[in-house]
Amino acid sequence: MLDSLLAGAVGEKDYLGAVAMVSLKDVIVYHGALGHADATGKEPLREDAIFRIYSMTKPITSVAALMLVEEGRLRLDDPVARHLPEFADLQRVAGGDEAKPHLMAVLRPLTVRHLLTHTAGFATGGDDIRVASALLQQQAPEDAEDLAGYARRVARAPLAAEPGTRFRYDGVNSEVLARVIEVASGMSFDVFLQARIFAPLGMRDTGFQVPASQRGRIMALTTRNAEGHRVLADTPSAREPGIPLRAYHSGAGGLYSTAADYLRFARMLANGGELDGIRLLQASTVDQMMQDQLARFDPPVAYPEAGEGFGLGGYVVTDTAKSTRPGSHGQFGWSGAASTWFTIDRSRGLVIVLMSQHLPTDGAPALPKMAAPFYRQVHSTVSP
Repeated sequence: MLDSLLAGAVGEKDYLGAVAMVSLKDVIVYHGALGHADATGKEPLREDAIFRIYSMTKPITSVAALMLVEEGRLRLDDPVARHLPEFADLQRVAGGDEAKPHLMAVLRPLTVRHLLTHTAGFATGGDDIRVASALLQQQAPEDAEDLAGYARRVARAPLAAEPGTRFRYDGVNSEVLARVIEVASGMSFDVFLQARIFAPLGMRDTGFQVPASQRGRIMALTTRNAEGHRVLADTPSAREPGIPLRAYHSGAGGLYSTAADYLRFARMLANGGELDGIRLLQASTVDQMMQDQLARFDPPVAYPEAGEGFGLGGYVVTDTAKSTRPGSHGQFGWSGAASTWFTIDRSRGLVIVLMSQHLPTDGAPALPKMAAPFYRQVHSTVSP
């Protein structure tokens, strides 16, 4: 049944291909690859294909930060300025325009918890914060050569909102968090992830770039043109697969990985922080990671999806009757911009990883997402 569902989602007018893996009570009960790996549709997709996982980098960044919290090098309610002094004396936009913005000092410090919960108040998108967004873009943080430079540029721009008052999902939170991890650990972000997460978990194909010898395993990155035809995406990593996605080691979306590697990471979380005798986090920390954090703010912060909240690095189902995602109360997960998804349903001992490589394009007809129907099928066929 799962093969049939994936087969129905891939084809000439649909996704190029997909790899899926499902673990039930720490046993892999399904693994499959359907479709093709190349844009011409001639090369069969392999299970060990390598994907640009984009925002599925964020939960890994969150785990790295929480490891440092357990070691006492960070605290969730540490002011970010304790580790990055450039974030002291922050201001936010209170009116005016780009030429003459009206600024006022923030009333509460920006904290590590705010970064993890995307409630920092950074000016990221939206007509309602047009002035603050323009001032942030003037700093061009994504042009930075390293995370230190990225953080300095962000700190020079005013916030759009008071920290801890509004959920606004964006990569700025995770990029700044990655820089905090560098300072708190005394290691570059890429070295920390490799030494403390990837190597211990045996995630051999996960990193910020792909070795030249392995680049033939990378799935082509496609999109749709205005006529609705599937074409190769117009991005540097689509044209040259395996190159770094950013000049800096992006904690928001810089990693390549495989379904098997990411399944090991997700299984570690599903097991309360441990996999194959290797413990990265205490069970109590994982519990906190997968609890809604937005309701604990005073006043509570609203999450835009019905029946859901946000934990320390991913969505959390808070009301199964209202949530559009099939699963249980407390289910946790996230997705990536190029059609990668994962979810962890700890009450069932269920972990699902689903990966493809397709970017939506403004003005072009979107492909229907595979995750929700695949999750439903898993729950109806393999879930206890």
